[in-house]
Amino acid sequence: MKRVTTGERARLTALYGGLLLFAGALLTGVVYFLVKEGLYSSISLAVTGTVPARRLEELPSAYPTDLSSAAPASAVPASPAPSGATQLPSEVLAITRSVSGAAESAALERLLTVSLIVLLVYAVLSVVLAWWMAGRVLRPVAVITETARRLSGENLHERIALDGPPGELKRLADTFDGMLGRMEGLVSAQQRFAANAAHELRTPVAVQRAAAEIGLAGEPSPERVARIRAKLIEVADDSERIIEGLLLLAASDQGLRERGRVAVDEVARQAVDALAAEAAERGVAVSVRARPLTVDGDGVLLDRLVHNLVVNGLRHNVPGGRVDVRTGPEGIEVSNTGPDVPPGTVPLLFEPFRRLTERTHTPGEGAGLGLSIVESIARAHDATTEAFANPEGGGLTVRVRFGARG
Repeated sequence: MKRVTTGERARLTALYGGLLLFAGALLTGVVYFLVKEGLYSSISLAVTGTVPARRLEELPSAYPTDLSSAAPASAVPASPAPSGATQLPSEVLAITRSVSGAAESAALERLLTVSLIVLLVYAVLSVVLAWWMAGRVLRPVAVITETARRLSGENLHERIALDGPPGELKRLADTFDGMLGRMEGLVSAQQRFAANAAHELRTPVAVQRAAAEIGLAGEPSPERVARIRAKLIEVADDSERIIEGLLLLAASDQGLRERGRVAVDEVARQAVDALAAEAAERGVAVSVRARPLTVDGDGVLLDRLVHNLVVNGLRHNVPGGRVDVRTGPEGIEVSNTGPDVPPGTVPLLFEPFRRLTERTHTPGEGAGLGLSIVESIARAHDATTEAFANPEGGGLTVRVRFGARG
């Protein structure tokens, strides 16, 4: 990381320093050109206006009058002399040109020397300043890189938390922190899922082993064998439901492979009809208000979504309770009576194998995957899932809202 940062810093230093040096050289050239263009005229006017003519007439023997080495006559202002002014003789004009030319050469030489020295010092300062600026600019990148290098599955809770003014790098660091938060949540959910799945699958295996070792020990009677057989079949069915739920959850997490026009209101009616016997057995009344709702999706998965919502309402209810199923342009809503649900527990119910109460392994209890499968199928259909505890009568209300509807 240090070599990469140093290389980028050197490139930024070369860029910044080159731009500053180019600007300094351009400014020096412009100043030299502008000064040179008007310097001779300024010196000539100063000499002519400052030294009296009678003093200049006394100087011919002291200064050469060779016009070939003097500035051209056109360099001297050709404007007529003011009224009352005395015209200078040609010898005086020659001396003025000679003095002005010598002064111009000396001034330009001095200006060029000083400008080059200043430009050299400016170049050194530009490189130093550019190196410092590049380091300041790349410091957040170095922090992000170091954090990314240090992160692993054990310290995903760490964040960059870049402290700086709003800008592209600050937004990049904040985006990286948000990504880390999502990754931490996913990794934690996967770890909990693996642990819960192992526990759920281990329990039926332990029951089967105990039934085989204890129930069939010695010379069991036919009645005993029949009971053990029924128990083993029940446990096997339980294991099969868990495995099917896990497979369905994995399939819905992978997204949709096929899409078609699905009338969700018809799916809701069919699901309620299929569960009518179980509802009657549990003493729960189910009502349906199915307004038209057609979405683009997978009919099998949407059927499982509605089925799981209704089953969840039936199995987590009380005798004499009710389940209300509604569909319409706003989506699907299933509300049921039942035990009071603490509001803080509601989000946890969508995690695999999470239940409101401990599992009792009673027939028809379920594997605890119903709502997690609902959320996964909804996500595959670009839908959102929300749930909240009912303020009166207990129970839960779950809504699935579809973003793109037909």
